[in-house]
Amino acid sequence: VQLQASGGGLVQAGGSLRLACAASGRTFSGYRMGWFRQARGKEREFVAAISISGASTYYADSVVGRFTTSRDNAKNTVYLQMNSLKPEDTAVYYCAASVLIAGRGPDVSRSYDYWGQGTQVTVSS
Repeated sequence: VQLQASGGGLVQAGGSLRLACAASGRTFSGYRMGWFRQARGKEREFVAAISISGASTYYADSVVGRFTTSRDNAKNTVYLQMNSLKPEDTAVYYCAASVLIAGRGPDVSRSYDYWGQGTQVTVSS
């Protein structure tokens, strides 16, 4: 499956952005979807994930209450709504798709099989 992330940009602290990740190729609805981010000089970290049906979501502690992930399987798209943005949220954001295999945690990057190219989010103070 090919993934294309969009929606990044420059925003002031306290502002909002909505990222979108469009999938093409294989059946989108067969994958758990995740969001990760990587700030300059830091390792990639988990942000959020959503189950195949969309009924279950998972979030990093640092974004709970501020970020929401959702998916529209009819549109082959997953979203990350980011509110109350902070300068420390500045990073390249990646979407990823995971084949559901027992033992694969939603918050672990090695659980994911396909990755998008990333979109830059910059939050100014």
